[in-house]
Amino acid sequence: MKPRLRDVSVIGRGGFRRLAYVEWGSPKAERTVVCVHGVTRNGRDFDALAGDLAEHGMRVVAPDLPGRGRSDWLESPLHYTDRCYTHAMSTLIARLDVEHVDWVGTSLGGHIGMLMAAEQRSPLRRLVLNDFGARVAAGALRRIGGYLRQDWRFDTPQAAEAHLREALAPFGALSDRQWRHLAEHSTAAGDDGRLRFRHDPAIGLRFAVPIMIDVVLWSLWETVSCPVLVLRGEASDLLTRATVDEMQRRGTAARAGLVQAIEFAGCGHAPALMEDGQIAVVRKFLLEGNSP
Repeated sequence: MKPRLRDVSVIGRGGFRRLAYVEWGSPKAERTVVCVHGVTRNGRDFDALAGDLAEHGMRVVAPDLPGRGRSDWLESPLHYTDRCYTHAMSTLIARLDVEHVDWVGTSLGGHIGMLMAAEQRSPLRRLVLNDFGARVAAGALRRIGGYLRQDWRFDTPQAAEAHLREALAPFGALSDRQWRHLAEHSTAAGDDGRLRFRHDPAIGLRFAVPIMIDVVLWSLWETVSCPVLVLRGEASDLLTRATVDEMQRRGTAARAGLVQAIEFAGCGHAPALMEDGQIAVVRKFLLEGNSP
């Protein structure tokens, strides 16, 4: 099974921009799953998960957030905001012509999922937070910001892959084929002919001022009422075990007994969701319950 490459025009500050996405499975499937990547990544990170879910009868859509992958860059670093992302995702859901979606969000994708789920009459039926939660460690954000502010360039695909194997080591123990897949979809030729990452360098400017205190999102989390699965990498420096424990006790979903949590060994921030066992955990959660 192969993905279909699609796109939709999204309006925002600076006019319309193209939002690219890949789609798996039948558009007539009973369930539609939206998978949203991390801050510098792209929708092709979810190919393994999407292929599996599609084989189990689900429709899967994995967008490239604005400024990433095949999607257009925005005019200013100031335009990469939560409102920009939620507006783009609501436009995408409208394009899909469904009443409800399930959401799998890694890191930033999890944050956007929480924002969407917290809204009144949200279309989100189920929410998977992959290594993201109601308290985000400042140290991890400083690490990510420092990485983003560097202009990485590579002379060969092999050099890019070697770099990603080191930089994304917390993803876990991936196969050679999986590392090649990530490298292939992470880079493109720049103006100088060298390979560069498929994201707007301006995104890094959002981290120009180091974050010195944890980002606290409890007020947001407390309004989420749909079933939630929180995934954590055992060695994650972004999502602590204590935060996960508190998320299972605190908030609307937790009080209703709707928050599950699983920790994956052998990885940090964030589990790649490429390994069969990790995929099975997500699939089981999404298949629970057959009505919105």
